[in-house]
Amino acid sequence: MTKQSLYETLARELQSLFRDEHEMVCNMANFSSVAFHSLPDVSWAGFYRLCGGQLLLGPFQGKPACIRIPVGRGVCGTAAAKRRSVLVADVREFEGHIACDPDSRSELVVPLIDSEGRLRGVFDLDSTTIGRFDATDQQGIESLVKVFLKQTILAT
Repeated sequence: MTKQSLYETLARELQSLFRDEHEMVCNMANFSSVAFHSLPDVSWAGFYRLCGGQLLLGPFQGKPACIRIPVGRGVCGTAAAKRRSVLVADVREFEGHIACDPDSRSELVVPLIDSEGRLRGVFDLDSTTIGRFDATDQQGIESLVKVFLKQTILAT
């Protein structure tokens, strides 16, 4: 199975999971689990929600994580501040990287921007492998985030 077909399959799976459920935390939890268990070589998958001007840990799969991340700091905070996805082949070369897991080596973060253009948080993937994520992964995760945003009622 190609990466692209994997992401298409995951999009259908998420649509099915979210079909009758619109609650944010439930959908975040299932999204994180699907990503963590379906994508090879992923060591962490989860959400940070924008709360009071900082990113606050949400549902995730993987090792314990940083609880609060300032917008503009680290890979997650940079994606939030720039309101665009950030793909990092080697986090040790990313200035200001926040090492929640010292074994993490690559990262992909996609911002959650609602239908009104408001930043609501980020979805974060980590791997212990340098260069694990590429442009196909970025496009795939961005498409999954769109499914999540379309089906989920985000708490204010």
